[in-house]
This record gives sequence, C-alpha cells and structure tokens, in this order.
Amino acid sequence: MPRNIQQDAMSSRLRIVVTGLIAQHPTLGGVTWDYLQYPVGLAALGHDVYYLEDSGEWPYNLDGGPSGDDWVARDPAANVRHLSDVLARYGLGEKWAYRFPVEPRWYGMPDTQREEVLRTADLLLNVSGTIEHPDRYRQVRRLAYIDSDPGFTQVKLALGEAAFRSRVDAHDIHFSFGEKMSAAVPVTGHRWRPTRQPIVLSEWRPATARREVFTTVMSWTSYQPLVFGGAVFGQKDLEFYRFLDLPAKVAPVALEVAMSQTHHATWQRRGQDIPAHIATVLSERPEWTPSDLLGRMGWQVVDALTVSGNLDSYRDYIESSKGEWSVAKSGYVRAQAGWFSCRSACYLAAGRPVVVQDTGFPKVLPVGEGLVAFSTAEEAADAVRAIEGDYQRHAHAARALAEEWFDARKVLPRLIEDALLS
Repeated sequence: MPRNIQQDAMSSRLRIVVTGLIAQHPTLGGVTWDYLQYPVGLAALGHDVYYLEDSGEWPYNLDGGPSGDDWVARDPAANVRHLSDVLARYGLGEKWAYRFPVEPRWYGMPDTQREEVLRTADLLLNVSGTIEHPDRYRQVRRLAYIDSDPGFTQVKLALGEAAFRSRVDAHDIHFSFGEKMSAAVPVTGHRWRPTRQPIVLSEWRPATARREVFTTVMSWTSYQPLVFGGAVFGQKDLEFYRFLDLPAKVAPVALEVAMSQTHHATWQRRGQDIPAHIATVLSERPEWTPSDLLGRMGWQVVDALTVSGNLDSYRDYIESSKGEWSVAKSGYVRAQAGWFSCRSACYLAAGRPVVVQDTGFPKVLPVGEGLVAFSTAEEAADAVRAIEGDYQRHAHAARALAEEWFDARKVLPRLIEDALLS
C-alpha cells in the first residue's frame, strides 16, 4: 500500500538524506558547520538521518602535492577521515557515504546499505545543490534543492547554463536563502520558497570568554563575477574597498579579518567607487596582496586556515569575538534577496552582536538590537559605536534573535513540512 505523504510529513520519524561538502573542504571549519547543522539538527528531532556527498569535485592538495603543481588529491584518506570523525561526534559515524570521483569509489556505508537508504528515503535535501547528478537519485520520494547562493544561482540560470539548469530542474521543490527576492533577481521559472540556515543552538556557547575585537571569517574572492543585464554580481572584494577606512573611524575599537590567503589575481577586479586615496595606494603598491592592503589600512589580519580551519577552532574563533563586522559579496548586495550568512547566524547563536552589510535581510529579520545592517561606511561606524555603548543589551538580543529565527528545532520542521506537502 502506498505511504501517505501528508501523514509521513507530520510523523515523528522520517528517513532523510542530507548532502554537502564536508569531505571536500576538511580545512574549512565554517563550511563543515554550514552542512553539519542539517543532519545534526534533524537527528535531534528524531529523524533517521544520513549524510551523502557526491559532488563530482576532486579534493585538492593545498600545497600542490610532491611536484608543487599537482592540485588533485589522488588519495582521499584525509577527506574521508575528516568526514567520518566529524559525523561520529554526533552519533552519525555509520550513516554517511562519500564518492571519490577520481577513481571513482564510494566510502562509508556499503553499497547495499546506501542503495537501500536511498530507495526508502522520504526526502533528500540537496543543500547548496551539491550533488553532481541529482537525476541519479530519483528513487528518493522527494528531492529538494536548497539554494544557499541567491542571486548568483538565478543569474547562472538566466545566462543559459544548460547543465546547471538540468541539475536544478531535477528536483521536486526549490528553496532559497533569498527569502525576499527583489526585482534585481532574474526570473527562472522556479518557485523559490524561503528557508534559512538551521543552527543547533546547544553547540554555541554565549558564556565563552571574549576578546575586545570585532571579527569575521572571509575570502577576498571565491569565484569569478557574473555579469547579467550589464550588472556585475561579484565578490566581497568589490564591496570591501568602500570600507577600508573603517578602523580609523571606530578607533580604538579593533577590527580583525580571518582571511584565506588564496587570492585569484587573474580575475579580481576593483569596484568603481573606490575612494581616491585608496586608489592612490593601490597604484603605488600594485604588488600588495589584499592582506597587505588591509594591514596598511589598520585592519588586524589573521590566517583563516590557522584560526578557523576545523570544527572546533572555527567555533572558538567566533565565540572568542566581541561581535562580527563584515561586508557581503557584491552579488548579494545587488540582488537584495534577503540572504543572510550562515556564519553570522553562528555569531548570533554565540551571543555576539552582528554588524553586516544590507542584502535585503531587514525585510525578513528584526534589526537594531543584536543585529544591525549598514549600507555606507558612516552607518557601519555608527553601528559599531552603538554596540560598544550598550554591549550587554546587544549581546543578549543577539542570542534571543538566534533562538527566535534560526533555531534548528523551528527551521527544520518548517522545511520538512514545505518539502513534503507543497
């Protein structure tokens, strides 16, 4: 007899498969948390949860391997060990599968178990659309695409990337962290239902001792800008230039950036509204890296790999901060889709006030206490000073906001119900 989807959606135990890139990026603690909080949160709700990674992306050697120029890791042992250890910490040590595409070969669950899980699963949550060939998973009753990159995702579809559209279209339902799509986001023919990052609140500890410094964890660039309709959907570098003077504006408050030292010099580009004195500095020292430039302008810069390269160090870094200050990718700013960072949600859960660039999220989330949005350098400076002037109030408000808006116990049941009933 066929199972009743509505009854299953409201029952206490579903079989759910979650995808991600935990094994792909064993040295990026923030990426691990982004994907991990889905299966951990679902398991805490009583569901039968499995993690599957089949991105088709080869793991890479950070040092170029023995030759110094071989970036493909031929042995995934470190990636597999990282994934196994992380999931084992949360009782999921026997409930994962990872496909190493170079051979190719599956690790984790035996083939028969993996196939049985997929055949009987109620729902597959394809977080960030990480599965290379979602059409190969049609045996699962319901496939849900979770767009964590609003604006960029829709532009790629509008630009006619056929393979990407095929991947997106293979799903039954589509969600997005863009909770309020603006007119700047191209129409794609999909109904993008709002969702947000689930945060397992018990993992974030507001009582941790903090330093007197506002921090963030970021990459200067992540991937090439997209151009659609004459508009550039770019990375954080395009936005950061406008705020380079901020340390001088908020002194003696300290601002620190934990940043990847990998920079894509061949396609980095400057914003069109760089202040004249910044442009002069850049023209005089063209050899400077982004870290050199930030240091020159009064920012404290630390290596992200060192301070936040694994699950624990990333959490420690956030919890030891006084709060977060950060720009967003220019594509998120242009899209004004209501995107909000998974990282910033973790700062809130740790009871750390957050000051971040406006991406349209004030249309979705309450701002002013614990969370402040800015568009200009003056607004950013005012926000930092306001938090400094009444820190405890903002810190308590930050945690309260996380409890109300990002608690996995609230976010995930809504996601499941929408995915199965809509």
